[in-house]
Amino acid sequence: MGGEPTAVLGDRNARLFLGVTLASGFGSTAMSLAASVWVLTLTGSASLAALCGLCVYLPSLAGPVLGALVDRLPRQRLLVTTSIAMAALLLTLLAVRGPAQTWLIFAVMLGYGVSFVLLDAGEAVILQAALPADRLGGVNSLRMSVQEGLKLVAPLAGAALFTLHGGPSVAVLAALTLGLAAACYAAIRPGTLPATRPGTGSLLRHTREGMGFLWRHPTLRALVATGSAAVAMSGLSNAAAYLVILDDLGRAPEFAGVLAAAQGAGSVAGGLLCGRLLDRRGEPAAAWWGAALSALGLALQCVPSTPVVALGRVLLGVGLPWTVVAAMTAVQRHTPAELIGRVAATAGTAVFAPTALTIAVGAGAVEVFDHRAVLGIAAVLTLLAATPLRTVRHPEAGSPRPVLPADDDCRRS
Repeated sequence: MGGEPTAVLGDRNARLFLGVTLASGFGSTAMSLAASVWVLTLTGSASLAALCGLCVYLPSLAGPVLGALVDRLPRQRLLVTTSIAMAALLLTLLAVRGPAQTWLIFAVMLGYGVSFVLLDAGEAVILQAALPADRLGGVNSLRMSVQEGLKLVAPLAGAALFTLHGGPSVAVLAALTLGLAAACYAAIRPGTLPATRPGTGSLLRHTREGMGFLWRHPTLRALVATGSAAVAMSGLSNAAAYLVILDDLGRAPEFAGVLAAAQGAGSVAGGLLCGRLLDRRGEPAAAWWGAALSALGLALQCVPSTPVVALGRVLLGVGLPWTVVAAMTAVQRHTPAELIGRVAATAGTAVFAPTALTIAVGAGAVEVFDHRAVLGIAAVLTLLAATPLRTVRHPEAGSPRPVLPADDDCRRS
């Protein structure tokens, strides 16, 4: 099958995309941790340190507009240029000498957030053109495994490098990894890419077209809604998960690292299995099972037993990426090439943006309700969001990609 790891690794373009994930993922993960620690070291303010994460997140709110912009530009050149520009921006951190230059760190992390949206949207276009439709799920799954595996080692490497040589050394490392990613992007042979028409239609109209296509496509709408709910409910459970550690298990706060590693290990394993599941059962089934495992993982954290809670985190690690990979793979497979950038970026915003709100809601909810009730609510809502997928008919992965209808708002530019 096209999604098997051996088949994926045998494809030159697929290997290059995995190289992008390995290189840029290592650098960005290490830099994300180092940036917060750097700000904390310079200012002594935990609140300012937390703003680094907010800077990375904020540009995702503009995902539909940035995705429409991607569809108006040469995509492969955009991937290379964005990576190089971000590497150059990282090198400005060499000028940070004290608290007065803290704003530079925030500016760079905001740039990272913008680059993530542009690269994700551009990659969706290139992936669709560079790989057979039946191989997209396998590539996305392996990339998810690599990405989650990096979360187990890159933060430690970034912290160690920061301790030994300071923040500028981590910035240089991240810049070098982006240079490697740019080289991988340049080496990809994508075949025929959709034409760009920068002077045709307004950016706002193109944005509406992407949002409209996603809303009117029942399969994509259901898959994106499921991924959004699963990710959002994991955010809702964040504060409750800490109370499980402290109150139910009687462990020190540092035990959160052990459970995070268990969830990370589940994500690595889940990514390796997801491609096969997508091949055999399709995106709706993969997303439904992912949501079911995520809901079970959340529910198991209500049991005051360390092995059971750890098992719950492993299941959450397996299931959560399945919902995301299924949604994004379906977008790549079933969106017209000329719309893929804006639809992928809109889907990314829908899946990830609500999490910021649910984290805040969850933090307030545990002050009012029992934390196990919050976990139970998160589990039930995750499963309910996936219920419509049981009746969704999935088009064949190898079927022709849809064309734009001529009688609605989604017209060819």
